Amino acid sequence: MPKRKPLGKVELELLQAVEDLQPVTVRALVEHLADKTGQARTTILTTLERLRAKGCLTRRSINGVNHYSPRVSVSELLPRIVDDFVQKMLGGSVSPFVAYLQGQKEVDPDELAQLKSLVEELETKQAKKDTRRKK
Repeated sequence: MPKRKPLGKVELELLQAVEDLQPVTVRALVEHLADKTGQARTTILTTLERLRAKGCLTRRSINGVNHYSPRVSVSELLPRIVDDFVQKMLGGSVSPFVAYLQGQKEVDPDELAQLKSLVEELETKQAKKDTRRKK
């Protein structure tokens, strides 16, 4: 697992692109991201190296050209990113997030079903912990 250094939005977007195109060269990333982000080659290269230093990417030379691949998937990093956000920005409480959801005009029905399922799982885990504490 990569070191516990926070990832920024640009880093996360670039990591997702590397994951989608892996193994990928800087040139291929620049071409892929040119229309989407407009980032310069130097910015992409700097960000790739920052992600590599954070332990999120590997770099391998193939025929003299560096190819980047993820060491960990974005889906594996998201729980850590959310945890960092909840701890640092919400003081460890998910209540502000729930209040945010309540204020939304519409939540995707599939996402709402996933949220309900997660709440049920949390309730089950909590009930098991409470049972163990009583013993």
